[in-house]
Amino acid sequence: MPEHTVSSFDQELKEIGRKVVEMGGLAERLVADSVSSLIKRDGALAQKVVLLDTTVDQMQREIEDRAILVIAKRQPVANDLREIVSAIRIANDLERIGDLAKNVGKRVMAIEGEYHPAKLVRGVEHISDLELEQLKEVLDAYAARNEAKAVEVWGRDSAIDTMYTSLFRELLTYMMEDPRNISVCTHLLFCAKNIERIGDHATNVAEIVYYMVTGQNL
Repeated sequence: MPEHTVSSFDQELKEIGRKVVEMGGLAERLVADSVSSLIKRDGALAQKVVLLDTTVDQMQREIEDRAILVIAKRQPVANDLREIVSAIRIANDLERIGDLAKNVGKRVMAIEGEYHPAKLVRGVEHISDLELEQLKEVLDAYAARNEAKAVEVWGRDSAIDTMYTSLFRELLTYMMEDPRNISVCTHLLFCAKNIERIGDHATNVAEIVYYMVTGQNL
């Protein structure tokens, strides 16, 4: 990002970027904790995820307010305007990721104490690992303004969609094999769908990063 005649403008832009990175780190943590609570059957951790989502919501509002103030005060153009608008859009996607992690936490609380064989969550754990890697890398791409990394993350979305379809069929099979699995597998299907949607938002962020850096749509 080029230096501006008004150094305080640079500081304002950097502060918005820093807040987006901070918000991304918290959203990433919520996703990881929600999945961990599912695997470990940890209702207390799930409750923590649900409560922390309000912090993500607050950060999104703060980023939007700061960005609007800078637009009104500085009237940025070209690269600077893309930078600010992209921050607002990315914050919106991160807020939705926080909501989806919260949804997983609520499902964990709903199945706490139910019959819950470990094999049922293995597929969810696997797709979650891939989603967390995708989310981490797209946030790194934003922080580094690395459009090539963003394209790489964007290209993985179809593989995760395919994995979700396979997991959906696997959980249906467990439900047919043993009626005791029906309740837990139904909740796991919702968890898996929420996690798959997190991947969609990570892909959105990748598209925004590419636009922010290049001025072109991916």
